[in-house]
Amino acid sequence: MPRGDGTGPFGHGAGTGRGFGGKGMGRKVGSRPGAGIGGNCICPSCGKIITHTQGKPCYGIKCPNCGANMIRQ
Repeated sequence: MPRGDGTGPFGHGAGTGRGFGGKGMGRKVGSRPGAGIGGNCICPSCGKIITHTQGKPCYGIKCPNCGANMIRQ
């Protein structure tokens, strides 16, 4: 800090160094950030709805009626 006033190099403002502001690579990144434990899985082909099970993604579950992959509702 050249002037000792907390502005950092060349006076670009306080807190402009690494680790302040910006977009971090933390959780909740993506198009559907953490849908949670509740909700349902729905079949895009026949419309069958089943309760979502925590820890099992809907796209990995086959529809009990037609065998298509379920999606999250």
